[in-house]
Amino acid sequence: MSRSNAKSPYRARTLAVHGGTVRSQFGETSEAMFLTSGYVYDSAEAAEARFKGEDDGFIYSRFANPTVRMFEERMIALEGADDARATATGMAAVTASMLCQLSTGDHVVAAKALFGSCRYIIEDLLPRFGVTCTLIDGTDLDAWADAVQPNTRVFFLETPSNPTLEIIDLKGVADIAHKAGAKLVVDNVFATPVLQRPMEFGADIVVYSATKHIDGQGRCLGGIVLGPQEFIDDHLANFLRQTGPSLSPFNAWVMLKSLETLDLRVREHARNARCVAQALEASSKIVRTLYPGLASHPQHKLAMAQMELGGNIVAFEIAGGKAAAFRFANALQIVKISNNLGDAKSLITHPATTTHQRLDEATQTELGITEGLLRLSVGLEDPSDLVDDLNRALAAV
Repeated sequence: MSRSNAKSPYRARTLAVHGGTVRSQFGETSEAMFLTSGYVYDSAEAAEARFKGEDDGFIYSRFANPTVRMFEERMIALEGADDARATATGMAAVTASMLCQLSTGDHVVAAKALFGSCRYIIEDLLPRFGVTCTLIDGTDLDAWADAVQPNTRVFFLETPSNPTLEIIDLKGVADIAHKAGAKLVVDNVFATPVLQRPMEFGADIVVYSATKHIDGQGRCLGGIVLGPQEFIDDHLANFLRQTGPSLSPFNAWVMLKSLETLDLRVREHARNARCVAQALEASSKIVRTLYPGLASHPQHKLAMAQMELGGNIVAFEIAGGKAAAFRFANALQIVKISNNLGDAKSLITHPATTTHQRLDEATQTELGITEGLLRLSVGLEDPSDLVDDLNRALAAV
């Protein structure tokens, strides 16, 4: 399997269009879709050499595939990583990034503010295999340092967090992790590689749900783990090869085509989200509006030091609790109710009853997930139409 680690002289938007492209003998303009499970060898000797790693080529699409590899190479170029491996879903990426490097007796420190499924990996899954975990306030650097144990191997966080958009100091946490001999794994799905590149702040490993902004149109599932060559070679590659959470070539092809417009889409998403957040903040029916791009966000300065723009997710709390939040969501016409995000269509969800419903009431309260909280993924519609839609729904409340 080919590997390209050389740093490109081109900028991100150019790499998003051309990065990683390998053309067949036909010289196709669009990336080829290799819908194949296996590969043919010229001889038995050639097959032997390939399985031994003496010949650079593909063996089986559970291990690697030309279309999938193009997607990986393009993401490597955008992220500035050494190497990467794609997965079937974003949660497969998170799970693999942890399990491939942890053993019984190891310890993980993670921020409390996580997507519900990520909390499950940390709180429920890892302990089954003898990996202990400590959940802390990710915004408190002292809490990270205090949680370190002699057997701490991994720090895990997402910033901005889901759904309350907490911002974590990436460089500060990375410094603490490295002093402890641990690796920092960052879920960068909300910011995308367009607005935030965690490796520039010291992160070791970055994971994405490509289902979100990378696809950007609600069509395909996918994920990816990016990191140092040593981590990929010694831990991740063989774990994925043997356990099999493979990204399909078709989904990889869809992601490749979407990457061509990722920069344009994400920046327009963010501009729309800022307009929406400003309108929500001005409403008397909104208890609080959380958006990293607003000066009112408690960590606005840190957010703008790490991110180019505020992203496309806005969280806000409606007075009146669950009943008012449901009336509001049901009254929307343009914005659709869905637990997905990063779509061209604006989508809204009620975290307390959907993405974070497995958390008990005390944990939800601790994380700021109230009955009136809604998470809005702002799409690519005209922002004036979105504001009108939100105002109509607020009138219904």
